[in-house]
Amino acid sequence: MTLLSVLITSGRVWAVPSFARQTGLSCNVCHSNPPELTAFGRKFKLDGYVLTDMTARDKVGNRRDLLLSKYIPLSAMILLSDSAYQANQPQTQNGTAGFPQQLSLFLAGAFASKFGALAQITYTHVNDHFGMDNSDLRYADQTKLFGKDFRYGIDLNNNPTVEDVWNSTPAWGFPWISSSSSVGPIAAPIIAGALAQDVAGLGAYGFWNQHLYSDITLYRSEHAGAPTPINGSGAAYNISIAAPYWRDAWQQTWGDNYLEVGTYGIYVSSYPGAISGPQDHYLDPSIDFQYERPFGPNLLDAHGTWIHQATTLTATHAAGGSANLHDSLNNFRLDSTYHLRGKYEFTGALFRTSGTTDALLYAPAPVTGSNNGSPQNSGYIAQVGYWPVQNIDINLSYTGYTRFNGAGNNYDGAGRNASDNNVLYMALWLNF
Repeated sequence: MTLLSVLITSGRVWAVPSFARQTGLSCNVCHSNPPELTAFGRKFKLDGYVLTDMTARDKVGNRRDLLLSKYIPLSAMILLSDSAYQANQPQTQNGTAGFPQQLSLFLAGAFASKFGALAQITYTHVNDHFGMDNSDLRYADQTKLFGKDFRYGIDLNNNPTVEDVWNSTPAWGFPWISSSSSVGPIAAPIIAGALAQDVAGLGAYGFWNQHLYSDITLYRSEHAGAPTPINGSGAAYNISIAAPYWRDAWQQTWGDNYLEVGTYGIYVSSYPGAISGPQDHYLDPSIDFQYERPFGPNLLDAHGTWIHQATTLTATHAAGGSANLHDSLNNFRLDSTYHLRGKYEFTGALFRTSGTTDALLYAPAPVTGSNNGSPQNSGYIAQVGYWPVQNIDINLSYTGYTRFNGAGNNYDGAGRNASDNNVLYMALWLNF
């Protein structure tokens, strides 16, 4: 079978060994490189995480009423790391150890014949506490539509694009692991993680004839750790009514080649810091692709996405938080990985963000600000990974910036250059 399998983020969901114990299959059946999915891995997710060798434990008449896995659907992941920067941030040491950077517990498996979930709770070194991470619960079934196979389901999740089965959208995009202590760019589209674990979404999806996939999900703010009922205080985004997310994709194979092309996006009307009054509006239409080709036991893949964000900042502008009523962002990411015999991986990636200059929204500040009000960023990532066994990854990556927050030199107005934020990242990732 042909294998089917951007920016500085942490807290991703990984390959989960409890799925391997549930199905009796090795990790590389579903993953070319965690969390990259193979064709089988995508089908497993679309079918509700329910493939299992479980046996019936109870019957009512001739109907199986209780189906339980023979294995407890629990997994654990630990990520140990060290980050070294090209230049110290002011009054800080050069280098940050994460011991651990991240520790995650997973409840992942089939709960019924057509219902399964992947739920993650994560401890992060930076925050020094556990919190809910990416989670996805789904009911799935299949039938015939116009004489062709049609898979469909209902999905509950807490991060737009977590429900996706390709690795070109933000929740599952490269880099798979990265430093949690590096300096992040001043601007990113709202769909690229701004709502992660801060919303609850209910949606429906369908996959027709192994080619056409569509998904519609509605998201509401839920603000973990905030008072309930929600009053909106202190929250950057308080969704008005619901935020619709859409996803459409077409996949095709020819010979040994596989290609997916698609579109996704979200529209958010938000009350910043409140639940009524003036609103800000965000529209993020996006396009993506995923390409894969095996070469014997090896695999070449590539992912790309372009996100355009159009904003109308009625509330923020009225409060003096932006110089413009209308702003825009463009975010482009491209990565390619060569998987060598399932043991080694070599990845190169490019990223670029551009957008409207706004001296108030992107204000000067040491290290994190913009001296010229521009959100522009550009750079590259080079990464090498070694998997001595399927659940251990030894990883080395380097992230370099050619522009950061609008400039290459003195981007913050305090003398810091874009290349000062370059980071060398070393990690050991273990899961069980």
